[in-house]
Amino acid sequence: LVKVAEAGDEVVVVFDRTPFYAESGGQMGDKGTFKNKTTILKVDDTFKIKADVFGHMCYVAEGEVKVGDLFSAQVDEENREATARNHSVTHLMHKALREVLGAHVQQRGSMVNGDRTRFDFVHTSPMTREQINEVEDIVNKEILRNAPTQTRVMPIDEAKKTNAVLLFGEKYGDIVRVVDVEGFSTEFCGGTHVSNTAELGCFKILSESSVAAGIRRIEGTTGYG
Repeated sequence: LVKVAEAGDEVVVVFDRTPFYAESGGQMGDKGTFKNKTTILKVDDTFKIKADVFGHMCYVAEGEVKVGDLFSAQVDEENREATARNHSVTHLMHKALREVLGAHVQQRGSMVNGDRTRFDFVHTSPMTREQINEVEDIVNKEILRNAPTQTRVMPIDEAKKTNAVLLFGEKYGDIVRVVDVEGFSTEFCGGTHVSNTAELGCFKILSESSVAAGIRRIEGTTGYG
């Protein structure tokens, strides 16, 4: 346990409460700033030390930080919003892939940040240009539909009755969060999302490739990306 960190130091800071999202379920942790009258901490990443204990990877830009200090927190809103766009589009893309390629498509990993979404899924052959175009078209039609999204927290037994998609490799507790894109998709998810699909702006697939036998990878982006 470090009692004091000074300007120029890199340090993990833990608070009693935080508005920062910690890396989970493939979504990267928030960035931002903590400030008080004498100190500025630049947050490069947020991660889970334990289930309810978040660590903030900080660079001490000014002053010093010591145990017991109080700070005001500011999440990098631009990065948070871009990440939310790329996370929400991952749900739309997952559904579109199943429509175009078949029900065998299942997630085998993901990574979402402010720049892009990376999605690994079960499929045995490269996608054709026509299939890529079709997936893009399905997702962009949902964006133009301006469909509302809804997040609900409920017992897992109740959530399963909604036919929400459970993601491979994820561990679920007794209480879960379900994200629904009205009339299109429903998935278990604890990440940040847009309130309606129009906020995504547009969707573009950047690449499609193989990462292992029977596993393909798509990278895509939304909004300003």
